Amino acid sequence: MKNYFTNYIKNAVYLIVFSAYISAFAGSYEDFFVAIKRDDAAQVRQLLGRGFDPNTIDSKGQNGLYLALQEPSPKVAQVLAEWPKTNVNMLNAQGESVLMIAALKDNIGAATSLIKRDADVNKTGWAPLHYAATSGSLAILSLLLDNHAYIDAESPNGSTPLMMAAMYGTPQAVKLLVDAGADPLLKNQQGLTAIDFARRISRTESVDLLTAAIRSKQATGKW
Repeated sequence: MKNYFTNYIKNAVYLIVFSAYISAFAGSYEDFFVAIKRDDAAQVRQLLGRGFDPNTIDSKGQNGLYLALQEPSPKVAQVLAEWPKTNVNMLNAQGESVLMIAALKDNIGAATSLIKRDADVNKTGWAPLHYAATSGSLAILSLLLDNHAYIDAESPNGSTPLMMAAMYGTPQAVKLLVDAGADPLLKNQQGLTAIDFARRISRTESVDLLTAAIRSKQATGKW
């Protein structure tokens, strides 16, 4: 009887402690995502210091750093990008890395921190360079190329960063990629080149830049 009573007390104590832990975690979970939305870096840092997992995902499968970059909440994004336990190569529900989102949002601070922590600059499929080209971010394009990003990376449909820059980016991004050695003659799975992308939406300046690059290749015998 005595042992039964002792075990009963122990189990009751464990249940109380466990319930308190679950309650605290639930509160921290809510606090974490609210703090991200508010760009409350101090609150996020406090939660992380208490052991909250920075890689926790929300109900839609998005992690904290992705959400901070998307908001944007730049102060929180920087905290999470630099936090030692943040998984810098974690993919979101759409298969995007946080470095890709930093490139798309032109967040050079977060991108720099992520690369310093060995974020994958050459992720297969859609790569960070595709996203930087799409946003037209010259600083992040240069940062990625300086860190050995493959300039003619192919997306799942064979599109290159130069094609993305031609259609969605800027003429300056097109020029940067061409000057860095991007191949304007490559075709994707639909048989389209970068100049075809630019012509689709009448980007005259980009068409001119790509035409000049193609002529330059032909003149030097590079087909």
